Amino acid sequence: MFLAACGGDSSEETSSEASDDEGSEETSEGPEIGQEELTQPYVAWARETVSTHMLGALLEMVGYDVELAQVEAGAMWSSVADGSADFHTSAWLPATHGAYWEQYEEDIVQVKQVLDEAPLSLGVPSYMEDVNSLEDLKDNEELGEAVDWQVVGIDPGAGIMENTQEAFEAYGLDNWELTSSSEAAMLTTLQDAVENEEPIIVPLWQPHWIFGTLDLKMLEDPQEIYGGDGDQIFTVAREGLEEDAPRAYKVLEQYDESYEMIDEMMPKVHAEDRDPAEVVREYIENNPDQVDEWLDGVPRE
Repeated sequence: MFLAACGGDSSEETSSEASDDEGSEETSEGPEIGQEELTQPYVAWARETVSTHMLGALLEMVGYDVELAQVEAGAMWSSVADGSADFHTSAWLPATHGAYWEQYEEDIVQVKQVLDEAPLSLGVPSYMEDVNSLEDLKDNEELGEAVDWQVVGIDPGAGIMENTQEAFEAYGLDNWELTSSSEAAMLTTLQDAVENEEPIIVPLWQPHWIFGTLDLKMLEDPQEIYGGDGDQIFTVAREGLEEDAPRAYKVLEQYDESYEMIDEMMPKVHAEDRDPAEVVREYIENNPDQVDEWLDGVPRE
């Protein structure tokens, strides 16, 4: 999938002070484009779908062809590490993707923290009033039998799935089983359970559009298996991208997010089933000042 370019034509005039050295990586107009084709892998999680399309659109605006490759979590990390992909904006650290970072940190660069305080835990509907902590699951025969001792999970390579297996051990949840599927399948099961006011336990994280749709709560995690107050989310890149695509790297260094921004776009994509590329274009058109900050000092094509 290649994103369509959007944005105006850049001026052909050059500053009298610009360097005539064609080998220079940066002139008074901004960094050179370098390699013109980029690959950005992502997993179709709630925030990541929006954020990946946003970065792809911004990079198209400054002259790149960006291929968005939907993959599993392991492939997302390994492809950037081995250089077959260029970057992703889905690194939840230090807890959720800690194992991936430990495996690949020699080959991957942390470019920019884009969002702070992204909490994770197991979650339940708010009508499950007696379940407020992970500790409440231990030896809870009534609840266990009601849900067949199952936590309804997402894709097996996701960091929150590994966290949950660790939580089972840390909290002595020997009777519990974590099933794997996909985020979409988990959410469908969750929505069906809430509609019928049935008990259900699932992995949850924020930001996520589902919190604006259903009345949910995340379970307390006294041992901080899921990272306490929350992970930080980073954009990470392969080694050498800064030298190979200076203009793209500058955009990655300047791109950040807010809960307000992500919460505005996620429901349009996931609840209203709109094309994420369309939602992103709409946001770009309606927020020119924000776009100017992300692309400050970068020539647009």
